[in-house]
Formats: sequence, structure tokens, C-alpha cells
Amino acid sequence: MQKIISGMIKNTTSKVLTCSIAIALGSIGFSAQTAVVPPGTELAEKQEIVRNNGSFPASLDVHKVESNTELDIIHDFFDGLVYTDKKGNIEPRLAERWETKDNQTWVFHLRKGIKWSDGTPITAHDVVFSWRRLLEPTMGSPYGSYLATAHVTNANDVLLGKKKGEELGVKALDDSTLEVKLDKPVAYFLQMLTHPVMVPISEKTVNKYGDRWTQPETFVGSGAFKLSEWTVNEKVVGVRNPQYWDDKNTVINKVTYVTIVSEKADLNRYLAGEIDITKTIALDAFASLKKEIPDQMHITPMLSTYYYAFNNKKPPFNDVRVRLALSLAIDRDVIADKVLGQGQLPAYNVLPPNIGGLNLIPPEYAGWTQEQRIKKARELLNEAGFNKNNPLKIDLLYNTRETHKKIAIAVSSMWKKNLDVNAVLQNQEWKVMLDNMHQGKFDIVRYAWVADYNSPMSFLDIFVTGNSNNIQLYENSDFDQMVLKSGETNDIKHYQNAMDIITNDTPVIPIYYYVSNKMVKPYIGGFHPTPMEYISTKDLYVIKH
Repeated sequence: MQKIISGMIKNTTSKVLTCSIAIALGSIGFSAQTAVVPPGTELAEKQEIVRNNGSFPASLDVHKVESNTELDIIHDFFDGLVYTDKKGNIEPRLAERWETKDNQTWVFHLRKGIKWSDGTPITAHDVVFSWRRLLEPTMGSPYGSYLATAHVTNANDVLLGKKKGEELGVKALDDSTLEVKLDKPVAYFLQMLTHPVMVPISEKTVNKYGDRWTQPETFVGSGAFKLSEWTVNEKVVGVRNPQYWDDKNTVINKVTYVTIVSEKADLNRYLAGEIDITKTIALDAFASLKKEIPDQMHITPMLSTYYYAFNNKKPPFNDVRVRLALSLAIDRDVIADKVLGQGQLPAYNVLPPNIGGLNLIPPEYAGWTQEQRIKKARELLNEAGFNKNNPLKIDLLYNTRETHKKIAIAVSSMWKKNLDVNAVLQNQEWKVMLDNMHQGKFDIVRYAWVADYNSPMSFLDIFVTGNSNNIQLYENSDFDQMVLKSGETNDIKHYQNAMDIITNDTPVIPIYYYVSNKMVKPYIGGFHPTPMEYISTKDLYVIKH
């Protein structure tokens, strides 16, 4: 999720092949990716890094969060059973090996001697506890549907309160062996396990401290770093976790995540030497920075889509003609090239291009001129009863940030000019916007999605009826069935059909595909964001400068 602020498509054969390779590697075990310092590199005496996290995290409770604001930090503070290396291959983390004969029953073997940051053992029972807690109806986790979309046996019934947590298809065979049973074969199950929401948390700690378990004085994690300081709206500090199973390959001793929402302030503090890695690159300064210090600019593609989500239950946005008209009237080329201009691509599908090595066919109107789109948009809106004499009035909600504001101003201007639509811009802090969004208190809300895992299902599932991430309140039984078939077959035809239904229904307006754009000090080594834009601090190091 902004994650909120991406997926992947493979044909059946290549998907199975990829999974088979991962299983083979998992069954023999191999070393996880660690900080690799080139020979001859002289390291700085002080191994500390400051990263801008953007907004302040709403929580560090794994089961209460949904965005990269929180997940970026959780990624550093916790390990999952598996993760992906820099090439996208599955690598072992807390699990040293695993096996499956049918992609439906999976057995994971935890590393020997792994410990929580308080020195107590990490066991398979912690994993069972964590996954059950994620599904607790009273927890209300934004990712509550995740195990159900992974087809873990009884996950959906547990989430709905129809069955007890003990009936979930996951159990500890002993302290170091975990068995997971699925309702059907899921070839991409390992990829799903790489998401931070799947990391285990300490059962003992949560039972002892309740909701206070994430406070610095009571925090217990499993990652290379552990929580040291939590200063509201200012910073979160992580210090090296000596109990981490791979601590010997960690170089950084301290990481500080500062809270700077303003892109200009982010850049100014970077240029002043107060920040080592920015959250993004300020739009207004992009051209000059590219000319003056291009070696400090890091721009890489992301599996992520920026879009506006409709409240599909609220009139008149329950009318597809209104939704499609508002979508067609937006000139995405202007947004990507003029408003942003950092390598972003205009989006007409929810799924990013070349996802999983394959491209879906875009909607027909992607090939039209903007004039043709506007003409069709006017016709549709007029049919729905809105025109100059009866203009459509809407509220457009976005969270505080200069980029979101600039895009909102540009889009509202296009709607006014092309359709006589009056859009009122509403700017709210991140947490406030999330609360209103989940309560359905919006007309149109700025949203984005980063792939939870490398599969198109990561995108399509959030539009399935009842999914906990379906904030647009979209429902279409034909789409639900097509997504089900897609997950069972990994057939691109089904993915295309599902995407076509989304295109026709327009529950959201895809606007552009993200790139990861950050300023990074030249003395920071090991910087390599994943396609989901996770940056592992444990892979970084500070060069003497």
C-alpha cells in the first residue's frame, strides 16, 4: 500500500518453473543477501544513516498498518520467513528451508537459534499466533484479507468470525517447523510471504503488554534493527539488533527515520547534510539537480500505480458514465510529463506495464487523442444529467504533500475546463485521510498501490468484493470470478478479461505509474530499492568521506 503506494504476470509454465527453482533452493538452504562492501572500500567510523520517511507512521503494529509510511520501517525491524534478493529471487530469512510437493501444503523449517531482540527464541508458534491475530475480526486489520487471498485454509471464515483461529490452516509441528495448508495450489505463495504484514511478532510480548508492545521500552522485533526512540511527528530511531540472526553481516549501527512531509524541506535538509536519503525528489528542483549533481539522483521503475478512487456506493459515482467521463477528461500525458516529469508514465490500466514480463492490452481510448477522449467524456456526462446548466460538484480528497496538491490542482482544472465540473480540493493529514477513507467519507480520494508481492493478483485482489483493501467499495461478481480463475490458472487470458472488466467499470482512475526517485549521498553504499521501493538498511554502509 501508500501502499498503498504494485503486480506481475507470468504464463503458467514460467510461473511453475520459477516456483520450482525457489523450492529447490529453499530445500538446500543458502545465505541471505547482506551488506556487500567492495574490497578496498574504507568505511566511515560512524555507521549511522538518516532517512526521510515522509509522513509519521500511524503505528508500528504489523497488523494495524497499511502504507509504505509504516511498512518501510517494519521492513527493517522484522524478518519474515522468506524475502526476495536484488534479482527478485526468493531467499531464506527466518526459515532456512521449505518444501512442498503440490504447492498446497507447505512445510517451513526455521533457522536454529534465531532470537527476538529481547533474546528469547523465535518459534513456529509465534508465526501461528501472528497469522491468527492478523485475522481477528476485532483487530480490523487493513490487511485482514491477505491470508484469505493467499487461500490459507479457513482464513476467510476466521476473518468473518465464522470459525475460530485454531481452525486456520497453519500449525506448529514443533518449535522450529511450520505447516501451512491452502485451499488449493498457489504457485506464488512464497512471493506472498515476502510482504511485511506476514512477518511474525512475539506472542509473549504482545500477551504481556497488549497494545503497548510497540513502545520503545517494550518493543521486540526480529530484524537487523530494533526500535530505540519514538518522537511523535518528528522521528523514529532504530538501533542495531545484536540478537539478529545475520548481525555479523550488518554494518549500520543506527538508522533515523525523520518525518518531513514537505518535499522542499526534505531537499533543503538533504543539501544541508542533515539527511542521507530523501523520500523523493522535489519537482521544482528536479531539472537543476539533474544538471548539478546527477550522480546523487537515483531513479528506478516501480511496480506501482497512482490513481483516484471513487466511492462507488455514493451517487452519482455509482454511475459508470460519470466515472468514465471524469477519467477520460484527464490528460495523463500532461500529468506525467509536465506536472511530474521524472520518468513517470501515463496510466490507463491499474496494472503497470511489463509486469511479470508481459503486457496487457490497454483500453481502446488509450490510443485516442485527448480531444477524442474529451468529446466522449462530455457525451457520457450529459447522458448522466450533468452539463453547464447542471454542473457536477465533487470533493477531491488527498493527503498533505506538494506533489499530490499539484496533481489535484491540474486534474480539477482539466475537469472544469473540459466538463464544467466543480471540484473542491480537500487536503488532510495522512492518518486523518486514512480514517475518512475507510469510513467511506469521500467522493474521490487520492490513492496508490505498490505490489505486495510479484503477481498481478496483488493488484486484482484489492478490487474483489469484500476485500479489506477495497476502499473504492467496488463490487462485480463477474470480476470476482475472473480473478478467481486467474489465480487458479495464471492464464494471461483471464488476467486480460479481469482487466477489461475493470476498464469498463472504471471504479478508479489510473493516472500514472510510479518511479522511485530519491537523492542519496555519494558516501552511502549498498543502495538498491526493490520494485516495491523497499530499501534494506542492513544492506547499506557509510563510506569514509
